[in-house]
Amino acid sequence: MSPSTPLDRSREPAPGPVRDFDFPPVTSSTLANGLGVRVATMSRLPLVSISMVLDAGEAGLPTGSAGLAVLSGGALDGGTQKRTGPELAEALEGIGSGLSVHTGWDSTTVSLTCLAERKEEAMALLAEALLQPAFPEPEVERLRNQRLAAIRQRRMDPGTMADDAAAHFFYADESPYHRPLAGTPESVAPLGPAEILAFVERHYHPGGSGLVVAGDVEVSEVKELAEAHFGSWKGAGEADLDVTVAPRFTERRILLVDRPGAVQSEIRIGQMGAARSTPHFFPLQVFNTVLGGAFTSRLMLNLREKQGFTYGVRSRLSLRRKAGPFSISAAVGTEVTAPAVREAFTELEGLISEGPTEDEVAGARDFIAGVFPLRLETAGQVSARIAELLVYGLPDDFFSSYRDRIREVTPEAARAAGQDVLRPGEMVVVVVGSVEGIRAPLEELELGPVEVVTPF
Repeated sequence: MSPSTPLDRSREPAPGPVRDFDFPPVTSSTLANGLGVRVATMSRLPLVSISMVLDAGEAGLPTGSAGLAVLSGGALDGGTQKRTGPELAEALEGIGSGLSVHTGWDSTTVSLTCLAERKEEAMALLAEALLQPAFPEPEVERLRNQRLAAIRQRRMDPGTMADDAAAHFFYADESPYHRPLAGTPESVAPLGPAEILAFVERHYHPGGSGLVVAGDVEVSEVKELAEAHFGSWKGAGEADLDVTVAPRFTERRILLVDRPGAVQSEIRIGQMGAARSTPHFFPLQVFNTVLGGAFTSRLMLNLREKQGFTYGVRSRLSLRRKAGPFSISAAVGTEVTAPAVREAFTELEGLISEGPTEDEVAGARDFIAGVFPLRLETAGQVSARIAELLVYGLPDDFFSSYRDRIREVTPEAARAAGQDVLRPGEMVVVVVGSVEGIRAPLEELELGPVEVVTPF
């Protein structure tokens, strides 16, 4: 269209072509002590992200120790055998950095980002924090009290209360996923320096761990730094408990958590889904995007745009080493709780039985491929993706071919993935709201037995 051509505002502009994007090549090596090393060179900015990925997640812990992996990771910045917590923070600030720790079900990642010229100092501080932690009692007590306060706060917020209740009822008690990631008051309260040190000695080892470096750095430099600061690190770690996952129920039911007088309901619909290793990984991304993973999804167009029940509704597949949960979540007014649940099942069952249309799949593919580069703009974001390669045993070129694999998904493949993984007739509906206002309408749906429960 030339500059003088008037715009036709009656038609939506056509989308442009998907731009090319190249995930930086990943170079792999292994130190003599078993520590894996992954390097991705990105020279656009003089920054480097350094991460240590540890085989130290929450899933392998018994219920009585739930929250120990999270507490242990959080306690790393409390000080080392050389420096107090404030001294460690000051040293990190001196190179324009800070320690970031994330603990999930499958791993713990300790990372920092700095100017490329400070990478050696950063590597030294990371090694000090990991290999020489002190876990002083006052710092551990402070952190433990913070965790306990956060757990209590979760039980007061309707949204997080619904999330935790849904996890509890999606999974049987023998499955670690039935409990909150950060533990419970009963499991966290007894934890102290001795328990944290024992956990670190069991799990913070080079065997099964990986150093990930992304940014303005050469592969040879990283190998030298890794050998200098982590080469003497010893140990292979101990095996966790054998993680098993199983559903709590095998038939559909509606479970209500009462909040007397609430004018809004938090809805969670779901079940045990798929593991990260599923062969349906790419079709599932497309299927979920069509269902509730984008603003133009079926759930959004129905519950928000058509019905006006909610400001937002989404579906999500949490893929972990073992089968993580699938869930649909929304917050709606008490008076429309039952209609919202009905419409959610209508969309879910319709998509599973009939499959998405060609246009829906094309739109989902373009959306996923289009936003993919936007989530890889920084060295830290690239480092986080490479960490996934280590945690889930993926090939080094996995993200290089990611968009191509997404664009290969057909409507038939998306439908087959949904049918293989999701079972609407076995899904659990958890609603946190006013039982007085929602029970009778939900019973009239005849989706399954309705019961008032206390999950905690």
